[in-house]
Amino acid sequence: MIIAIDGPAGSGKGTITDIIAKKLNLVNIDTGATYRCIALATLKNNIKLDEKDKIIELAKKQEIIMDENKNVFLNGKDVTKEIRTKEVTKIVSQISSIVEVRKILVDLQRNMANGKNVILEGRDITTVVFPNADYKFYLDATADVRAMRRFKQNKEQNIDMTLKEIKENIEKRDYNDMHKPVGALRRTEDQIYIDSTNMTIDEVAKKIIGYIRGDEEK
Repeated sequence: MIIAIDGPAGSGKGTITDIIAKKLNLVNIDTGATYRCIALATLKNNIKLDEKDKIIELAKKQEIIMDENKNVFLNGKDVTKEIRTKEVTKIVSQISSIVEVRKILVDLQRNMANGKNVILEGRDITTVVFPNADYKFYLDATADVRAMRRFKQNKEQNIDMTLKEIKENIEKRDYNDMHKPVGALRRTEDQIYIDSTNMTIDEVAKKIIGYIRGDEEK
């Protein structure tokens, strides 16, 4: 079984997939982390964003592994926290806009899910990575609410970013994510749309599980 969730930055996709994975005993694959790994590698190798050929070649050589606890390993090193820094966050959207990098990582994501019952979240999971997923959701919320959620999350993880920085970053990412030549974030008729602006995380999780179990109607 494949459950796919798309939506903009800060809409709660990561937290929701964690909850649902545990409740339904699914493998949770953090596709966004794969792009963050390439962004981190780009920074570590002092490659500029306009040096696309170098970024593509770099992406081909990276080994990205996630364990059952969603710890992320890049070339054997645990980078779970490092890929969430503001330096990585600032460039990950540009990295994920490179068509060849997306192709490399989509293949990786499909291999990670092969033969498993999985839940995945991102920007193009329902439209590109797994267009034939068993369940497709689009999770949304206002920019203000998403920024506040990310601000609180960063505080818990000791990531130093102001609320203003986060909102500006989210709005920039929204634009970039919706205007990518490949893998753009978009709404489709076969997605189940959920606006979580005025909902708690538990309410959103309950609603999604209800759809999966057949308790909710589309």
